[in-house]
Amino acid sequence: MNIVSDYVQGLVDTYHIDASLYSKYDVKQGLRNSNNSGVLVGLTRIGEVHGYMISENEKQAVPGKLFYRGIDVEDIVVNAFSEKRFGFEEIIYLLLFGDLPNADKLTRFSKLISENRMLPPGFAEDAIMRMPSRDIMNMLSRSVLALYSYDHEPENYSIGNTLRQCIELIARFPTIMAYAYRSKRHYFNKSSLIIHQLNTEYSTAETILSLMRRDQQFSRFEAEILDLALILHAEHGGGNNSTFAVHLVTSAATDTYSAISAGLASLKGAKHGGANCKVVGMIEAIKHNVKHLDNEQELRAYLIKILKRQAYDKSGIIYGLGHAVYTLSDPRAIMLREKAAELAVEKNAVEEFELYRMIEKIGPALINEVRGSKKDICANVDLYSGFVYKMLDIPTELYTPLFAVSRLAGWCAHRLEEIIAGGRIFRPAYKCVQKHQKYIKINNR
Repeated sequence: MNIVSDYVQGLVDTYHIDASLYSKYDVKQGLRNSNNSGVLVGLTRIGEVHGYMISENEKQAVPGKLFYRGIDVEDIVVNAFSEKRFGFEEIIYLLLFGDLPNADKLTRFSKLISENRMLPPGFAEDAIMRMPSRDIMNMLSRSVLALYSYDHEPENYSIGNTLRQCIELIARFPTIMAYAYRSKRHYFNKSSLIIHQLNTEYSTAETILSLMRRDQQFSRFEAEILDLALILHAEHGGGNNSTFAVHLVTSAATDTYSAISAGLASLKGAKHGGANCKVVGMIEAIKHNVKHLDNEQELRAYLIKILKRQAYDKSGIIYGLGHAVYTLSDPRAIMLREKAAELAVEKNAVEEFELYRMIEKIGPALINEVRGSKKDICANVDLYSGFVYKMLDIPTELYTPLFAVSRLAGWCAHRLEEIIAGGRIFRPAYKCVQKHQKYIKINNR
């Protein structure tokens, strides 16, 4: 390790690039335009994220909207709840096939998902239990790649075979996640190893709660709110980092398992799927350092410390506020907040819920005040998703894996779209700014 540490500063100097060069060569850093909108690199019919309008090359803030296959997600959620049924399976069908299923199609599709939740014979023992991981996202990635070896046609890129692979992965993800967590708890936390049997009559949300809880008991409302979280995280357009990663890798004509593993690798990042864990950690820090949680001035003072890199993780970020696309509002945050309020009453957590609401209320203005900006900033879905998971007694290390369980539906739809409508390998350009040097013989160095 001493040899490695000796090289660190040299690496920093070697890889440094003068920031002025990015503007000199008009580089779209992060694939962002100068007005912070995304660089248009593709077309999709799957998901639409509407958070602003461009007028005379400037962003104009508008209330956020999210559409799956052209249908407002809010309409899907409202109807599913009013009809007292779970909606995530309907969302999977919609994203994969492009239209809403009738009752008979939905019943048969839900049955197909349930029947495929079981892992291949020996997979749990060999690929999960014998190789436990401290990180569940790591285990999801390894398990996806391992499933390649259990597939009789892993390199068949036909539409039908890809669809079969996608449905099997979507069905198996909750099982893999639950077993990976139990394995991790057993081997690294020295707890009893408890593996529950699957109930083929359960929806995805019910399956997750059943597999995660020692007594397998849960209320209908708990399953409904988890179902809502799954719906809201299932798809978010082609430009988000993990979905773009799936498009990128798929364009190279690789197999389904490798493409989905790329999405998982992206989602694991703290700047993407790990954000809701950061929110919960931030809230705990606030509860520890703010004496009166209902005092707006005390909370304001601590949030300013966070923004000035003096508190929490010193990142200068109030997690759960702000979004790359949404400006005035994130529709996912609004829908989840409404149900989170009900859940807070049931779980005797109203005081903590009000803390989240106060952060949403005063945080955006504080960000602009400290940063000297005038951006439109709203609460994003991460502000409330972690709170909901916590109220459902879901361990923190499963927050991002749950995101993956949901987003897999969108990734699979985008993989199919890239195979059918893409056709060209992604090949953006990088400008090399290293000066040319002469080779020096080893004795003269």
